[in-house]
Formats: sequence, structure tokens, C-alpha cells
Amino acid sequence: MAETEEKKEAKSIEETFGELDILAQKLEDRDTPLEESFRLYRQGMELLKDLSGRLDTVEKKMLQRMGHFVNFKDELKKRTEEAESTLRKYLPEEGGFAKTMAEAMNYSMTAGGKRLRPILIREMYRLFGGEGELCEPFMAAMEMIHTHSLVHDDLPALDNDDYRRGRLTTHKVYGEAMGVLSGVALLNRAYEVMLMAFDLTEDKERVISAMKIMADKTGINGMLGGQSVDVENDGKPLKREMLNYIYKNKTSALIEASMVTGAVLAGASEEEIRIVEQAAEDIGLAFQIQDDILDVTSTQEELGKPIHSDEKNNKVTYVSLMGIQAAAGKVKELSDHAVELLNSLDRENEFLDLLVESLVSRRK
Repeated sequence: MAETEEKKEAKSIEETFGELDILAQKLEDRDTPLEESFRLYRQGMELLKDLSGRLDTVEKKMLQRMGHFVNFKDELKKRTEEAESTLRKYLPEEGGFAKTMAEAMNYSMTAGGKRLRPILIREMYRLFGGEGELCEPFMAAMEMIHTHSLVHDDLPALDNDDYRRGRLTTHKVYGEAMGVLSGVALLNRAYEVMLMAFDLTEDKERVISAMKIMADKTGINGMLGGQSVDVENDGKPLKREMLNYIYKNKTSALIEASMVTGAVLAGASEEEIRIVEQAAEDIGLAFQIQDDILDVTSTQEELGKPIHSDEKNNKVTYVSLMGIQAAAGKVKELSDHAVELLNSLDRENEFLDLLVESLVSRRK
């Protein structure tokens, strides 16, 4: 990715401005001899000529980057639609005595959303040379696990939210009991769907490894563990260490599971998987901190859910601990490190690079 080159270019331009400033100070000094002043003037003109060329180059790169971003938006829409289509193939049929539960499950699964985690699975699968449909059951399963957590998060016993993704939450439509049951059913359905992957490959070990990652990252040592600590300490003062634990497990764990699962299914090496996991942890933490920022700075229309819910529920967040500016700085630090790690893999996926950037600069 060109990020490192751009940073070097920016630094070089900044250094040139510094040199010009020093030259200007010397020229303004009345004690500078006339001959020396002419020499400094010529040197300054050369620097200005060089700087003009560099600024033209930067402008071209910026325009190229904007073009890539426009293409990225089109590609993101296309990949989101692909993920949506994949998810719908694995939804339960709405029939029989348990029809209402199936309807509640499908209501929450078809509520829209970014489909970020399924997209990450497929992009990591592609990054490491994966082909075919092997990743698709895991894409659907991941979104079911994620959606189950949202359905339960919205319940009166937890966040007590009435809206999710711009429409009424599942328990507001189907009742609290069905909200609980349909959430559990989605979690179970995820494992039913992942088992279908065994029919898509001869390499059963990759499927077993991927399922183990999904189980580890979503259970007591992952998402559910993070949620439990979050609930147990709701409204209490938290230190950064515990907040990091909650964020790493409640949010980062599913990002990690998505990216690592895609890599494992495609046959990535142990070292590559280690790098992906660390990058994913950084992305997940940056994603959650950005969520904290949006809860304060966004609108309900933009976000598709109530704003200032953290403040109303007395939740400790990075914003409440550090302030918006410092929290935004942390988002940049984490995302830059994640991009650096992914670049070290020496594999090309420009869409994935732009996706990571978009996650931490989003407005919803």
C-alpha cells in the first residue's frame, strides 16, 4: 500500500518548508553579506522549484486516491450485496409450529447493516488465494452470531433499545420472550450452518480449525465473556485495563474471528495468521472507539439507533475517559498499526486496505 510512501513524501515536503523558513530568516538578517544573500536566494528558488514539483505529485496522488475511493464505494456496495445474498441462502424456513421464531430470526437477520464481518471473511479468504464457496457457510454463521448478540443487547435487561438499524428492535416487534429465544436460536443456527462446510471441501482440518476459532472468539473467552464483564460493571467506574478487556472481547473478538477464519480456510501459515489476528484486534478496538465517538457526535438518522445511549446508561467509554480528541487519536494510531501489519504480509488487496480505512472514519 502507498501509505508509507505518502507519509515519507509529506515529511519530505515539511522538511523543505523548514529549510525555506531558515533561508528566509537568513535573508532577512541585515548582517548577511550581499554575495551570501544572492547564493541563499538561488538556493531558495531551487527549493521552491523542487517543492512545486512535489506538490504536483501529491495532488495527482490525492486525485488518484479519490478515484479509488469512488470505485471503493461501488465495490463495497457490490460486496455487501454479495454477502446479503449469501446470508439469505442459510436462513431458516418460516413454517410449522415454530414459524414465529423463524420469522423473528429472519426479521433481525434481514434488517440491513454493513455486513462487515462476512465481507472480512471473504476478503481474507481471497487475500490468501482461497477459491470457491468454502467461506460462505462461515460468512452466514458469523452474521448470525453477531446478530444474536445485537438482539440480546437490545433487550430491556441489557441496553433496552427500541431501534436498531433504523427500525424497531426484535423484542419490540415479537415480544421480549421471543427476542430471547430467537437470539439463542440464531446462535445455534450458526453452528448448524458451519457444519455444512464439511460438504464443500476434502480438507476437513481447515473447517475444524475455523470452527474452533469461531467458538473460541464468541464464547466465554471472547464476545460473551466481554459482554458479561460489560453488564456486570455497567454504571461503575472502570479503569482503562478493564475497558480494554471489554472492547477486545465484546467487539474485537468477532473482527478477529472473521479475519482469521478467512485466512485459515484459505490455508494461511501460522505466522500469517498471527499477524492477521493482531491487525484484527487493532481494527476491532479502533472500530469500537469510533462507535463511542459516534454516540456523542452523530445523529439518530445517521446512526440508525439512539445516540447518547452510553451517557444515559452511565457507560464508561474511551470518550468519557479520554475525551473526543484523544479517543480519535487512538483510533488513528490503532488503524495505522493495523494497516502496517497487513502490508507486511506482502499480499495485494486494495479493497481490503480501503475497507480498513473506511471502518475507522465512518459516520454510521
